[in-house]
Amino acid sequence: MTPNLPPIAITGIGSVSPYGPLAGLIQPGPLEPAAITGWTSAGERRAFLVPPFRPAAVVPGLNTRRLDRLSAWALVASSLALKDAGIELNSIDRSRVAVVFATIFGCVELTEAFYLSAAANGWNGTDPITFPETLASAPASHVSMFHGLRGPNITVSNKYFGGESAMLQAACLLRHGQADLAIVLAGDALSRSTYAWYEEADLLSPACYNSHPVSEAEGFIPAEGVAAVVLEPSDRINLRPNARTYARISSGLWAAGGEPAEIICQKIIRQMLGGSVPSFCTAICSGNGAPCATSPTATLAHEIVGEGVAIIHPNAYAQGLAGSGALFHLILASSSARVSGPALFLGTARNNGFAAILLELS
Repeated sequence: MTPNLPPIAITGIGSVSPYGPLAGLIQPGPLEPAAITGWTSAGERRAFLVPPFRPAAVVPGLNTRRLDRLSAWALVASSLALKDAGIELNSIDRSRVAVVFATIFGCVELTEAFYLSAAANGWNGTDPITFPETLASAPASHVSMFHGLRGPNITVSNKYFGGESAMLQAACLLRHGQADLAIVLAGDALSRSTYAWYEEADLLSPACYNSHPVSEAEGFIPAEGVAAVVLEPSDRINLRPNARTYARISSGLWAAGGEPAEIICQKIIRQMLGGSVPSFCTAICSGNGAPCATSPTATLAHEIVGEGVAIIHPNAYAQGLAGSGALFHLILASSSARVSGPALFLGTARNNGFAAILLELS
């Protein structure tokens, strides 16, 4: 992102998660994986699941009858984020509102159903109404159509740090005058096929099979949900009464391939800081794309910023969302840490790249 331009502010938050549908910060409390009842399996299977709810009870007028759960959650989360930001869409130019969505698996449930029906009945026996929901961009499209938005509409599926990539993409749109407002979303729904893949890859925690205590060091627990944030240029916020700012994005960069993550990290963050290291900084470690591994960014943050850095490690729930859980990491970290001041929002992809966003937490 271009330096010396007004920071981009996070002014609204909405989410659909195991904590339920919520506007604003998630107040983290005890959260245990729930038994999966949506499909049969040989023995108990557990995960961090979104509890059943009626989207229309949260967002009046919302019809989700033919939608994948991921699309329905995106509609709810975006509506809650706009409400939290205090934005009345009727009072703004909807052609200047962007939607940027990050997902790893897309609408995997209806995609799975579509291809299973094709396998059982042949291509002529599939349900054509289901096909549009097999597109990973469907949730972002539904958000734009429901809210009547006509600005840029982008879906990213950047392996390992899709959530960070979505935030950087949206911030660039705002800074380069291609939009006045952006809704950034990230998330995934858990399906039988993705859970089975995690099992085959031997990535899961013992807590997935019994009431074993949650431990991030012993594999991971799959999760699902969608988080949304509203981004606005900070110089426009004063135009709206009672506007709130959760954080400001000062700068952000990402790089992939060519060099080890540690070297790329050093270059990126030193470039972002411009040689001036804050005397105190918070590092929010959003993971490294390997759900079963602990994040290496704590060591890197200490090396770059110094011993004055406070490290906030990935939350177990958000870690279960792998590459799309970045927004949940940020929301939960902001809720639990109750810190203000400079923060580095960090995500690594082992030796394949690095994403870093410099924030000012309010």
